[in-house]
Amino acid sequence: MSDAMNHLLIANFLTEPVGVREYLIVGAVLFVCGALCMATKRNALGVLMGIELVLNGANLNFIAFGSPYLRSAENTLGLDGQLMSLFVIVLAAAEAAVALAIALNFYNSFSTIDVDRADQLQG
Repeated sequence: MSDAMNHLLIANFLTEPVGVREYLIVGAVLFVCGALCMATKRNALGVLMGIELVLNGANLNFIAFGSPYLRSAENTLGLDGQLMSLFVIVLAAAEAAVALAIALNFYNSFSTIDVDRADQLQG
C-alpha cells in the first residue's frame, strides 16, 4: 500500500460517525472488566466497583439498542433504552447505599472488609 492510500484509510476511519457497533463493543468491554473485577477482588469495595462496571456496561448496551438506527416503527418515542438505563441507575444507587452500609457495619465489627472473612457473620 502506498502512503497516500494508507493516509486516506486513516482519514476515512477518523471521519466516519460512531455507530451502534462501537457502543456495543465498549459496553461489552465494560461488562467483562466488571465481571473480572468481581471475580478477582477480595476487598468488598473492589467487588462493588466491579458491580458498578457491569451495570454501566449494561446501561451502555441499553442506550445503544435504543438507537434510532435499530428502530423501525415511527410511532414510538424511542426512549426504551434510556428508560431501562434510568431504572438501572436507580437500582445501582440503592444497591450501593445498602452495600456500603453492610461494608461499614462489617468493618466496625471485624476491622477489615475482606470478603473472605464474611463467613463469620451470624444472624
